[in-house]
Amino acid sequence: AGITAYEPFTSITEASWDRMIGVNLKGPFLVTQELVPDMLEAGWGRIVNISSSSAQTGAPAMAHYAASKGGVIGLTRALAVEYIEKGITVNHVPPGFIDTPLVREGPVDVEAAAAMMPMKRAGTPEDVAHAVAYLVSDEASYVTGQTFSVNGGRYLT
Repeated sequence: AGITAYEPFTSITEASWDRMIGVNLKGPFLVTQELVPDMLEAGWGRIVNISSSSAQTGAPAMAHYAASKGGVIGLTRALAVEYIEKGITVNHVPPGFIDTPLVREGPVDVEAAAAMMPMKRAGTPEDVAHAVAYLVSDEASYVTGQTFSVNGGRYLT
């Protein structure tokens, strides 16, 4: 689950802030807390959080969104360190500009924004899914605490 909103910083209400943090940061916390005991019992697990390239670069009129997704990055890294010796890997994927129904509902001209991306196109949900599939695979057993960016070159470090 994830939500977004475009609101200038001075217009963000406490209720809007709390909702954004509640869905985008508290949601992954609650799901992960529910699943980790089973992973510990199994001695194996894969956690992949979805953050956002907006948390890496900042975004105008999205301070609460960027902050919530930045929290996901911090949660990912903390859990990776905590469970590194327990057979559980924890990584995050910060998608860049992905053409989704949520993006289409926003104030962004998708085609114009895609043309401004380094790859000159928007990403697809499948682009993100392929990255996640790798991170949950046995081939990624030595990958933890990492950022696996799927952003078409929007953010290069």
